[in-house]
Amino acid sequence: MALSLRPARTRDAVVALAVLLVVAVWTLVMAHYEPEPAGRAAAGWALIVIGCGALLWRREQPVAVAVVTLLACGVYYPLSAQDGPLLIAFALALYTTAAEGRFAAAVALAAVTLLAVGLGELRQRPGHRQIDDTSLAMMTGWLISLVAVGRAQRNRVAYLHEVEQRALAAEREQEARARQSATEERLRIARELHDIIGHSVSLINVQSGAALHRIDKKPAPEIALGTAREALQAVRDTSKEALRELRATLGLLRRADEAAPTAPVSGLALLPELVARAAGSGLDVRTRVDGRPVPLPPQLDLAAYRIVQESLTNVTRHARACTVVVTLDWGERVLRLRIEDDGGGAPAPDGPPADTTGSGTGYGTGGAVGSGIRGMAERARALGGELTARAVPGGFRVDARLPLPAPDPHLSPAPAPEADSHPHPHPHSDSDSDSAGKADPA
Repeated sequence: MALSLRPARTRDAVVALAVLLVVAVWTLVMAHYEPEPAGRAAAGWALIVIGCGALLWRREQPVAVAVVTLLACGVYYPLSAQDGPLLIAFALALYTTAAEGRFAAAVALAAVTLLAVGLGELRQRPGHRQIDDTSLAMMTGWLISLVAVGRAQRNRVAYLHEVEQRALAAEREQEARARQSATEERLRIARELHDIIGHSVSLINVQSGAALHRIDKKPAPEIALGTAREALQAVRDTSKEALRELRATLGLLRRADEAAPTAPVSGLALLPELVARAAGSGLDVRTRVDGRPVPLPPQLDLAAYRIVQESLTNVTRHARACTVVVTLDWGERVLRLRIEDDGGGAPAPDGPPADTTGSGTGYGTGGAVGSGIRGMAERARALGGELTARAVPGGFRVDARLPLPAPDPHLSPAPAPEADSHPHPHPHSDSDSDSAGKADPA
């Protein structure tokens, strides 16, 4: 605080010294032509020093300094014969009082000054007035101008301060938005990489593990060779698809200066390939389509695909299931995705109630919510939908509801993903009350 006051105090000292120098030179010149007794001269110089010296504290104590300079002038002019320009000190103090926000005090001091000068002139004998009516009117205008200019300066400083604060607030808000955007982008990239790599690596792990298990039984060489060939082919196909999606995602990240892509990396049009890869790990994957498919915006199409992909990844890695049913229910305003398996992670029928936040028991994780379930729920919420996942009697269910855009009469219906050619009974009830949260250790 002391350091911040030093420049202002230095400026005030320079101003006070300049006023003192002007008044002193004027007084010395007038003293050469109108000498006065030594006592009165000494008293006049003392008042000059007091009036000009008080300007050192004009910013810290503006009202007190204005009062001191006014009193010094009130005593100096009747006493001294030189009539030096000591009134400059009072004028500067009055302006500072108004500029520092003490507007009422400045008006009061100006009124007192005019009243004192007027009373003093009234007490003068006829023909001996020091200030005529014209000079008094000019002095009135001068004092009013000082107060008005000081008030205008105060308003200007306040306006500049407000503009500065608004600029700082806007800069802080812009930085906060940039940080928030960067965080959201990191989360989006993390979800994409988790879904792409997690799904493909899980399938590769299951396929290679199954092949090794068969080979460990020491079958005939031709059977072992066929098993290895099938496993390697499945690994090749799965890794090829993973690389395709990974290259596409990284390509979008590299084109930071280009417009946002209009087509997603993946979508429901690739659902048959996704189902085929999951079936290659030994699962019996069936798809069912209800309603009339409609074209989806890129973000919604990608989110629906990722939810199915992550659900199949969880089944492959954790559920120990044999059958999975993927249902696409196309409503008028909502697309409902339901992925159900017959794994062994279900609690008792009187287990915990549904938890629509994506938490709960599932896949043997002890209730810990993994990034997979969280990522699916975040995707659904980002599009104005919801996702629930929980263990149900006989297996596990993921249920997502994604709002559809208003239908466009100029667009043709979207082709439906290839459904299972031999439908089987649904492994679980279609009741909506069975939806709840499930954990994913991924």
